[in-house]
Amino acid sequence: MEGSILSLLPPILALAMVILTRRVLLSLGVGIIVGALMLNGYNPVDSVAEIVSIVAAIFVVDGAINDWELYIIFFLLLLGMMAALVTRSGGSRAFGEWALKRVKTRVGAQLVTVMLGIIIFIDDYFNSLTVGNVSRPLTDRHRVSRAKLAYLVDSTAAPMCVIAPVSSWGAYIITIIAGILATHGVTQYEGLQAFMLMVPMNIYALVAIGLVLAVVFFKLDFGAMRVHEERAFKTGELVDPDSGAIPGDQEDLKVSDKGRVGDLVWPIVALVLGTVAFMIITGIQASEGAATILSTFENTDVASSLLYGGIIGFAVALVLNIVKKTEASDLGATIWAGIKSMLPAIYILLFAWTIISIIGDLGTGQYLASLVDGNIHPMFLPAILFLIAGFAAFSTGTSWGTFGLLLPIAGEMAAVIDITMMLPMLAAVLAGAIFGDHCSPISDTTILSSTGAGSHHIDHVVTQLPYAIVAAVITLISYLVLGATGSVILTLVTALVLLVITVLILKKLSTPIES
Repeated sequence: MEGSILSLLPPILALAMVILTRRVLLSLGVGIIVGALMLNGYNPVDSVAEIVSIVAAIFVVDGAINDWELYIIFFLLLLGMMAALVTRSGGSRAFGEWALKRVKTRVGAQLVTVMLGIIIFIDDYFNSLTVGNVSRPLTDRHRVSRAKLAYLVDSTAAPMCVIAPVSSWGAYIITIIAGILATHGVTQYEGLQAFMLMVPMNIYALVAIGLVLAVVFFKLDFGAMRVHEERAFKTGELVDPDSGAIPGDQEDLKVSDKGRVGDLVWPIVALVLGTVAFMIITGIQASEGAATILSTFENTDVASSLLYGGIIGFAVALVLNIVKKTEASDLGATIWAGIKSMLPAIYILLFAWTIISIIGDLGTGQYLASLVDGNIHPMFLPAILFLIAGFAAFSTGTSWGTFGLLLPIAGEMAAVIDITMMLPMLAAVLAGAIFGDHCSPISDTTILSSTGAGSHHIDHVVTQLPYAIVAAVITLISYLVLGATGSVILTLVTALVLLVITVLILKKLSTPIES
């Protein structure tokens, strides 16, 4: 069953149950149990032991603390506590009132979110959580649904990170590409140059960013998103009341009437500066020899940097509350409320990490990669690789894992079939992985985007899916053009024309909610 078509059963079962039941933990739990049973010959005792071992490894590996997953959990808890303290101090309310006087429209509020998402491209986790938390007071005041906010955050996070060379993603991808080029004797460009040449070929990332801007400017709300937006605009209910607990909400807290904009701004500034500073410090420390910008971001420790930045942001928020003479009992209640607000997201992450590990052991990714054989006409390879990478990221919940698995395979295929197709095929893998990441309920980026925005996780998945599929169809057609012509310019023109036509059609079919 390992590495065979049966390896698709646990992820597909979990994903189908998520969509049908909207109960994330139950659905992921069923996928975990089925996958563990398949791995252990349907022996229940061995299967339970396997699950326990995987969960334990999230916290401790080889007798040492697992400083990736565990630090991400700590960061989420710190972020929840910081957000609660900001709310308690009146910072969120003050920022919302301040922004409301300067950003007069719902379009403006959404545009601010998109611009922040484009600017903060250093890391997708950092982007998803920071942009959502900063933008939420503003979008709440303009009655933008939390599902819409999560879409705006998610559709700028990974697409920006994957085309930015100075980011944790860029450094990781450049390292893989450099190895592929060296393996196949490609010397006309180095890893960084190849990455930059691939940026205009990463059609999905570019189309996703273009589409999110069009959605904001032309108010293109359709599908499940329209339901959420109509409810938010007409009734002020920013989330579906039937969806359950919303990570990050602090609505039951006492709010100071002495809040200032700085009560929100300074903790966020401290968080951002602290995280970036430690990303640079840890990157320089881990770089061998003279550290360059690329080597710094290639070797940076994102998880620990987020943790240290979170501690600094939390400390600043705590000090601002103490200065306001908030009572110790209130501070304790506020911090506990912040912790509780993040527990739903942490539970989902723990289940997602567990099923991702089981899927990896089943060889799901390897099976999907094996579907690409040498009998396919070269012109179809970018489009096919885009689809396979998309389904691999969708079913495994990891774009980075998809990069590591499929980029070398795409490079090998290009070297054997047509070396001139090397960069287009590599770019198609990157684009497909981002598409699958946007669609997958078990993707950590999807989970964290909904957490940062304060949206119910499944509401975010269901509302974002139609937009991701629209961008994917445009991308698929564009890759067929790229494979047939080899012209990047013609491919970009095709994507732009298709995007414009799509926007015009959606604009004609969608009546603006405000009208």
